Amino acid sequence: MLWTIVVILLILWLLGAFGGRLSPNFPKTGNWVHILIVIVIILVILNLLGMI
Repeated sequence: MLWTIVVILLILWLLGAFGGRLSPNFPKTGNWVHILIVIVIILVILNLLGMI
């Protein structure tokens, strides 16, 4: 379950970071990109430490 959330957040981050290059009509995400990657990193670290 946790890995599913991590993968979804990572895909959203990749779309936010590089989506503008794929299509000029892709919405700009601004700071949301950074928030998503921080959440992904925290979830992965917690999972590796066995806290979740």
